[in-house]
Amino acid sequence: MTSTTAKPGRRWGRFALHYVEMIIAMFAGMFGLGMLQSALGLELSHTAQPELSYLLMAFNMSVGMAVWMRIRGHGWAPTLEMCAVMFAPVVPLYPMLWLGIIDGGTLMMVAHVAMFPLMLVAMLRRLDEYAGHAH
Repeated sequence: MTSTTAKPGRRWGRFALHYVEMIIAMFAGMFGLGMLQSALGLELSHTAQPELSYLLMAFNMSVGMAVWMRIRGHGWAPTLEMCAVMFAPVVPLYPMLWLGIIDGGTLMMVAHVAMFPLMLVAMLRRLDEYAGHAH
């Protein structure tokens, strides 16, 4: 008789692997689609158009993650949750930008830093999916 329950160390290893995969997929989408947009003359300025620039970058990161998650067999709900994390940091930051409290560069930096713990929160919310999902 074999057990389908993973050892705790292996379970957390799978969780960590998925986290790293999501970061790689996020950057692949951001850089890959960003280079394509630049080649087509569709790039936006972080300083002149920080709102649109961030939304486009979040979309690009989401595409990379969504493609990889679907290839790995994840359902739409966790895939869309992970994509939402790319957009969530700007909710409190846009009003601060509009009020002149922060600039476009600060918006980009803070939002990108906030994504990493938010990704962990989304993954911990579905721990069984991310720690036990076959890779």
